[in-house]
Amino acid sequence: MKSKASAPGKVILFGEHFVVYGVKAILCAIDKRITVSAEKTKERKISIISNIGKLELEKNTSLSEINSPLKPFYFLANKIIKNHDTGIEIIVESDIPLGVGLGSSSACCVAGAAAISRLFSNTTKEEILKLAIEAEKTIFQNTSGADCTVCTYGGIMEYDKENGFTTIESQPNFHLVIANSNIEHSTKVVVAGVKEFKEKNEIEFTTLCNNESKLVDEVLKEIKENNIKEIGNRVTQNQEYLEKIGISNDKLRDMIKIGKNGSFGAKITGAGGGGCIFALTDESNLEKTIKQFKEKNYDCFSAKIDFRGLDTF
Repeated sequence: MKSKASAPGKVILFGEHFVVYGVKAILCAIDKRITVSAEKTKERKISIISNIGKLELEKNTSLSEINSPLKPFYFLANKIIKNHDTGIEIIVESDIPLGVGLGSSSACCVAGAAAISRLFSNTTKEEILKLAIEAEKTIFQNTSGADCTVCTYGGIMEYDKENGFTTIESQPNFHLVIANSNIEHSTKVVVAGVKEFKEKNEIEFTTLCNNESKLVDEVLKEIKENNIKEIGNRVTQNQEYLEKIGISNDKLRDMIKIGKNGSFGAKITGAGGGGCIFALTDESNLEKTIKQFKEKNYDCFSAKIDFRGLDTF
């Protein structure tokens, strides 16, 4: 018997970093996906095969002994099959760039939790999400669970630390042109840098949080009205706040400048320091924006909002 599941990646549209300090963030799932296949085996081992490597271990190996980005899959498999006399083979396929803030790890955890658990029972999305967040904590101990949530349910959501997530029912028809800086970065280091900025500039940081909070509230209204040009203006405004907290650099600024030339607005998405930026477009300026990035030899692709979320088959 084989079980298969796929989950989308994600983009933070607004609110990264500020969300840590109580401001709402707006996230959306994108139509680039991770697909995970799981199959029971007679050999009592857990085997994981992916484009970033392989991992094969006996059941009940201590997580502290595993130094691999595939650790969440091992955690899920070991947790789910511990009371079953079987091994398991897991195959992971991805069309999401890894480690650049597009939710590849969260999508892996969601698709992995679904594919593995549904070999044994008809788990609900709520149960799968809980498993996925547990798995993600094996690599990001302080994860909020927001990324796994949007990868599970798809669409657009608002999230804050106090109230959790709320689905935004609107379905705006914008495109995102996502460009990759190919700069390696550490989310932990960037987050620590923002914390240091806050501690040295308490008044300015409080003002920025208040401004970001107002901006997000305005964006929520614009999304309902599908006012893409005005959302683009807010994207540009949000980038100005991110510049002030020190998560940008010359290469990211160059990419944002290119993105703004053809689109309605461009900004960093995710931690910053490297990773990706996105430019907000519609059909009228999508191809022009992609062309401008490619002329400067930047890796880029277009994405739309994924409203499917987790898919099992």
